[in-house]
Amino acid sequence: MSVAATRAPQGQAANRTTFAVLFALSLCHLLNDTIQSLLPALYPVLQANYALTFTQIGILHFTFQVTASLLQPAVGFWTDRRPRFRLLTLGMGFSLVGLLILAGAHSYAVLLIAAAAIGIGSSIFHPDASRVARAASGGRYGFAQSIFQVGGNTGTAMGPLLAAYVVLPLGQPSVAWFGALALLGMIVLWKVGTWAKAQHLARAGAKLAPLVSPGLSRGRVAFAVLILALLVFSKQIYTVSLSSYYTFYLIEVFGVSIRQSQILLFLFLASAALGTLLGGPLGDRIGRKAVIWFSILGVLPFTLALPYADLFWTAVLTVAIGLILSSAFSAIVVFAQELMPGRVGLVAGIFFGFAFGMGGIGAAVLGAVADARGIETVFVICSFLPLLGLLTILLPPEPSLRRG
Repeated sequence: MSVAATRAPQGQAANRTTFAVLFALSLCHLLNDTIQSLLPALYPVLQANYALTFTQIGILHFTFQVTASLLQPAVGFWTDRRPRFRLLTLGMGFSLVGLLILAGAHSYAVLLIAAAAIGIGSSIFHPDASRVARAASGGRYGFAQSIFQVGGNTGTAMGPLLAAYVVLPLGQPSVAWFGALALLGMIVLWKVGTWAKAQHLARAGAKLAPLVSPGLSRGRVAFAVLILALLVFSKQIYTVSLSSYYTFYLIEVFGVSIRQSQILLFLFLASAALGTLLGGPLGDRIGRKAVIWFSILGVLPFTLALPYADLFWTAVLTVAIGLILSSAFSAIVVFAQELMPGRVGLVAGIFFGFAFGMGGIGAAVLGAVADARGIETVFVICSFLPLLGLLTILLPPEPSLRRG
């Protein structure tokens, strides 16, 4: 009786610690992605201030996305082998520097530097934070990824609102005030690093899981990862068409104001946050592959209808698109982590990095298309991207992963 009484509070404390870490990481993901979402939310303002073309906006977004992607696999690979418990704080520090540069930017070149600094901060944050979130999951991997990622989606959704109600009235220098968010993130991530270090020391001596699941050959694993990457490609390119150019589409096609366009962008991004929150636990319950089928291919009727809808139905369709399309990413990341056990940070770095990289390339290409053929053409072309969801049929059955 005394032993049970002693053990129960310890188990409860462990559960509290796990959820505290997950919500702390989600909060910091919110802060990180709020900071990085300010940049695309400011594109209409920057276009007016600096007389930028769509191509220049695409290059600016490309700079941010590429710097946010290049380091991620390296950071993930490194921290899988040699965890660095203050690295997350350092990454948030880069975001702080980028914000301050953006607030005081006086030329297009300086805008590119600010975008690169914010991107580097994200490239450090995402893979290591995802690795720590899995460590705090208690085996509920989809749930943990969703809690972690919903913070990022919520932060992304807040960017347009902050731009509409803070930066637009107060001007570009007001971006510096958001440095307080980065400082808060640095404090919280220092605490998370302390927890992660204690966990690491407690598990010192544990061996890494093999790189390839015993249930599948190395070639089958590589092929499955390639399919998952193509699914991320279709999802991310379509998402960036909305996150980067939706405001311009609304202004040009429907004649709404900048503030109205930011509010409508917020509705899309908020629905994406909700979809992210639902997708992970749903994958834990019904399987990752089923969620991927529903998310990537199931959104196709809505994307095909969007270029031909009026303003009201455009808003309705984008909410449905955000809700459905965003539910896949947690499932894709966890599916890939099950394909490559013991390489949690590396997988997170690859998929977050690939998503950012494809977003950057897509933004640049779509900007050039918008300049050459018009912004409406961008949405017509992108409406067919969810057809790549048919590739889900080539993924291995999940029981083979569980045997592995």
